[in-house]
Amino acid sequence: MKVRDIFKEKMVFSFEVFPPKKTSTVDVIYNTLDELSGLKPDFISVTFGAGGSGNSFFALDIASRIKESGLIPVLHLPCINFTRAEIDSTLSEAQKRGVENILALRGDINPDIPPVRDFEHASDLITYLRGKGDFDIAGACYPECHPDAETLDEDIANLKIKVEAGADHLITQLFFDNDSFYDFRDKAAAKGINVPIEAGIMPVVNKNQIERMVTTCGASLPRKFVKIMQRYEHNPEALRDAGIAYAINQIVDLAASGVDGIHLYTMNNAYVARKISEAVSGIIEA
Repeated sequence: MKVRDIFKEKMVFSFEVFPPKKTSTVDVIYNTLDELSGLKPDFISVTFGAGGSGNSFFALDIASRIKESGLIPVLHLPCINFTRAEIDSTLSEAQKRGVENILALRGDINPDIPPVRDFEHASDLITYLRGKGDFDIAGACYPECHPDAETLDEDIANLKIKVEAGADHLITQLFFDNDSFYDFRDKAAAKGINVPIEAGIMPVVNKNQIERMVTTCGASLPRKFVKIMQRYEHNPEALRDAGIAYAINQIVDLAASGVDGIHLYTMNNAYVARKISEAVSGIIEA
């Protein structure tokens, strides 16, 4: 099933997972997937690996496992890491495995890995994908502006190019201030971007981890969020519970404001995903 069709029926609720570290066994992610599958998300996306360090066929193995569990996999495809031939090979294998949903990305620039220049931008990859089969294509967006863009208006203009190239729907980078998302959504709509936009939510479970992510993606930290980290940074269980509560509050507010969907960055933490899913299940289905 194509993800674009789910948006026509309901508010979408989905998860993101990533391949395990090279020092871990593959069973680690499969055990997590088994737990996440029981929560019945609308789809589970699989990242390529942080900083371009992953392997597309390993990610495809994980996507296949998701499909075998009866759920819809979405495969991340970062163009900066692939030659055109490698893209073709990955797409061919995806079609063989029945993986028909792709998240097309530029990808992270890794100073240790020279970028491939066959596709300069995600919009170039999306245009190419449109000629390679009937894939559902998601694109990424930044509510608080892509780090490489000068202004949010410039970023939204580039986003429109991505949508016009053929993106069926969008998934945002993580954010902690819903007002930033609403401002972005309004500006995108004013520029004629009318595809569904799914809000990316990351629960806080580790202060250092969140600070690393914020440095990478440029998300701002609201005062009440900072207070939570400062108050509970030395109490892991309390920080986890406070982070879950904060994410739930974000989701409740977003749902009440008519968000198209929620994409939960699980960080491969099935416990956190379950607590949030249980708390918002009635709201998601309302």
